[in-house]
Amino acid sequence: MKARDGRALRVEISGDPSGSPVFLLHGTPGSRVGPKPRSGVLYRLGIQLICYDRPGYGGSDRDRERTVASAAADIQAIADELGVDRFAVVGRSGGGPHALAAAACLPEHVTRTAVLVGVAPANADDLDWYAGMTDANIREYSTADADWHKLVERVRLQAERVRRDPVSLVKSLQRQMTDPDLRVVDDIAIQRLLAETYAEALRPGPYGWIDDVYALRSDWGFNVADIRQPVLVWHGADDNFSPVSHARWLAARIPRAEIRVETETAHFGAVEVLPEVLTWLAAPDASASWPAPELVSARSGRRWER
Repeated sequence: MKARDGRALRVEISGDPSGSPVFLLHGTPGSRVGPKPRSGVLYRLGIQLICYDRPGYGGSDRDRERTVASAAADIQAIADELGVDRFAVVGRSGGGPHALAAAACLPEHVTRTAVLVGVAPANADDLDWYAGMTDANIREYSTADADWHKLVERVRLQAERVRRDPVSLVKSLQRQMTDPDLRVVDDIAIQRLLAETYAEALRPGPYGWIDDVYALRSDWGFNVADIRQPVLVWHGADDNFSPVSHARWLAARIPRAEIRVETETAHFGAVEVLPEVLTWLAAPDASASWPAPELVSARSGRRWER
């Protein structure tokens, strides 16, 4: 599909064509082929799932010096092409801020929003942005602030390694994971899905990843306090890639946010919880609670805190 300025946007649609439309925004790095429920599950949930590569990733043309807010225009362009007027948005990890951008900038079109293991703005007040974060993430983001050219070269070299061997990034992440994440990513099918999304993300080069870091560490281009739709902020308590303090910061500042922190879960637990989140996003009743009772019983071993 085409963005409003003519850039190519690579889009993948799955699930029920007549179902409730939901945009799923991938992480950093990531692509449209990242982990998602199978089409049979999406049909059962009544979901039409719309995934696209952010500019510079996969099959989408680069948008130089894009902001987080820029995602709203691309989402609107895709929705217009599909003839979709009202839709929900969910963002995972680095996709979380971009989902909030859609909610803030497209208030007449976005019905509900969910942020899974997302991050807060770089200039967030009263937040130690790096506290509890992996050393690798601290190096990446702090280098972006201190020496941008060094960060670009570092990401370029890492992207080249991933292009040669996509599993190398999975293995690198595993060395940084807490136990709950290791339990998720030890699954061979999940490893394969992650390797596939990283390979597709970086196939055209490192610029989607570089531009994501730039956007996340710059002014987002909107204020989360202006979001008026219902927002679900979900986080794993043991997340050390984007610590739970970021979720609490966001939830405290978004007027209609509902936060759920799941114990004994971390960053990649967002893959497992996605079907529940999609059910909430597609609920016709704006007052519908999270999580739905039938889904609680399906994952009865989990513990929640507000």
